[in-house]
Amino acid sequence: MENLKQEAINAISKLPDSADIDEIMYRLYVIDKVRKGREAVEQGDTISIEELKREIESR
Repeated sequence: MENLKQEAINAISKLPDSADIDEIMYRLYVIDKVRKGREAVEQGDTISIEELKREIESR
């Protein structure tokens, strides 16, 4: 896996030259959320589908 800095540089470099700061920030936000999700899975910090359904239905 790439280090965070290189991953951010690569993601930004793929954006069009017309990208504004909001698009850049969103791309970085998504990278952060995906990385945190992967880390959670690696640590076993997940819930079952049944638990997720109960959580959604209780809202």
